[in-house]
Amino acid sequence: MKNGFIIIVANCCIFFNAFGQSEAITFKSSDTAIETAFNRAKTMALSYKGNSNDPVGPWYEAALPSRSAFCMRDVAHQSIGAEILGLNKENKNMLSLFAKNISENKDWCSYWEINKYGEPAPEDYRNDKEFWYNLDSNFDVMFACWRLYLWTGDETYIKSSEFENFFEKSVTKYIDRWVLDADSLLTRPEFPNATVPFNKKDAFHSCRGLASYSEGIPTLKMSVDLVAAIYRGLLTYSSILKLNGYTEKGELYEKKAMKYHQKIEQIWWDSTTSTYNTLYTSDGKFSKDGGELFLLWFEALTDTTRTQKTIEHIISEKGNVESSSYLPFLLFKYGFKDKAYDYILHLTDPATKRREYPEVSYGVIEGIVHGYMGIEPDATKKMVTTLYRGKIGTASEVDNLPVLNTVLSIKQESQKTTFHNKGNTSLQWRAIFSGNYDAVFINNKKVVAHHNKDDNGNSFTFVDIPVNSKQQVNVTCR
Repeated sequence: MKNGFIIIVANCCIFFNAFGQSEAITFKSSDTAIETAFNRAKTMALSYKGNSNDPVGPWYEAALPSRSAFCMRDVAHQSIGAEILGLNKENKNMLSLFAKNISENKDWCSYWEINKYGEPAPEDYRNDKEFWYNLDSNFDVMFACWRLYLWTGDETYIKSSEFENFFEKSVTKYIDRWVLDADSLLTRPEFPNATVPFNKKDAFHSCRGLASYSEGIPTLKMSVDLVAAIYRGLLTYSSILKLNGYTEKGELYEKKAMKYHQKIEQIWWDSTTSTYNTLYTSDGKFSKDGGELFLLWFEALTDTTRTQKTIEHIISEKGNVESSSYLPFLLFKYGFKDKAYDYILHLTDPATKRREYPEVSYGVIEGIVHGYMGIEPDATKKMVTTLYRGKIGTASEVDNLPVLNTVLSIKQESQKTTFHNKGNTSLQWRAIFSGNYDAVFINNKKVVAHHNKDDNGNSFTFVDIPVNSKQQVNVTCR
């Protein structure tokens, strides 16, 4: 790098300029609206970075800002956005604290929310028998660890003893203790581990083990978001086991996961409205709320038609900012790029109420880099995929992006991508372009391209290219 040098710290490349300051990620675009959105989100997100000298260690806010704390759901959601912004130490510390604090005395829950003092946040915790806890969270944290491994290549997330223990306890004892077996979902007690004496009016009693991320639902027994979370948690555990060489055990947990997937499609789908029911109460009735969003987040849907109808239903209704913050990435991922773009602009508009909630800015960062730019690392293949989803005629560039133990600069247009591996680790690049192109050129040399279709039947063209350290490659379609 001109006027600079590189330091390798804990297997992560950090670029420094001539003044010894680390260079943070930057995003530029000929579409000034989305560039402004990125810069606003980046400024807001980094304002929530905590002091590494706080008793809890490196952290960022992932809860109501006034609490100086982070909760399991928000961290699981914000983690990729945080990684993009260089908050890798924060991610690892916060997730490891959730993993370390799982315990039998809490019925294999962890602490739902931890503050900067390294203590369970008093707003959600009184003692090990009286606290707030959403049951989706163990599986959401598992999924976050897997996603971070895929993004970074850091095997700590899938091999360290504290994470392995958290995963194993969550898919065995936690499921048993909270009566979450696939065949018990609708027959389980409303309060499986009730505090004695039990006071239903005390939230630390009645919400100690909420069967959903939806809150304030009377007589709630089960939710489709929890079923989806368990499905994804078991499938995540299966992937980790297989990657670590435990193929037979991994296949066993994959079969367990598929039982939950079958329940979603057979029990929760409402054919009369072509939408999913989301809640089940102790009076034996199904109902609906915004929880179907997590069917997408946990990648629990495989039927293309039902997925499309689910997304159409979600975007037809007005959600809160927490829910909306998931949508930029998810809508780009599932092919609703115009709507995803609109959400990014809305969530970063100074006039939008509660846009200062931490999830919003981190969700926008992931929405732009992971969604709009279509950058998808996969540590299992040592590959980075790119698929530009910007408007035709625009050009956008992300620089100093940390992924897979290296740092990338990627500039994209509809028919051209420049990929610069600025770090010290070689990788494979899959360059994808929307449409069916006959001619593809790598550094002006014509090569044979591959063609395929996505889940929605849209054609795309791609080539796979090994990219060495410090190498820059251009791919153009004609």
